[in-house]
Amino acid sequence: MLNNLKANNAAWAKRMVEHDPNFFRRLERQQAPEYLWIGCSDSRVPANEIVDLDPGELFVHRNVANLAPPQDANYLSVLQFAVDVLKVKHIMVVGHYGCGGVKAAVDGMRRGLVDHWLHPIREVWNDHLDELMAIPDEKARFDRLCELNVIRQVKNVASDIFVQEAWARGQPLWVHGWVYSLANGLVTDLDVTVGGIQPAP
Repeated sequence: MLNNLKANNAAWAKRMVEHDPNFFRRLERQQAPEYLWIGCSDSRVPANEIVDLDPGELFVHRNVANLAPPQDANYLSVLQFAVDVLKVKHIMVVGHYGCGGVKAAVDGMRRGLVDHWLHPIREVWNDHLDELMAIPDEKARFDRLCELNVIRQVKNVASDIFVQEAWARGQPLWVHGWVYSLANGLVTDLDVTVGGIQPAP
């Protein structure tokens, strides 16, 4: 079963060692990433590859539509570990244009459990309904909703007690909002960075 994936794994491991004989020995010794990526589960959005970082350099949490809900124990556990234990310096909330989860939140179709998960996006839609409905092109409207969702999740992260406590004790930490384009592979910084201690580098 899945022999092709196992073969891919063996070939990848061989390439990594050929390129850097100590690569896996370094990974074994420590995990010390400076970044936490909160992104979408979409298979077209591979976090490490997008920012060209090796394994061990990026701590990653992914879920449908890159949400940071304050009642989700999974997300909160990742956030606390990243902030309190790994002492990451940057948290990036990364949405992407063409997000199926964002569109599914407001297209009127019912899909079951995921509808509950996507409820925060419907709130963003309702909060910005006038702005969104003033955009005549449907694709552009959903792209803007993707951006507004990222902005809301940045606020969620920045208001969380783990982040607030880190800032209170003087820990350098910044929260950023980005959107990735499937069309050209580039991220756009939404300029909503929130940080403590000093301006983000």
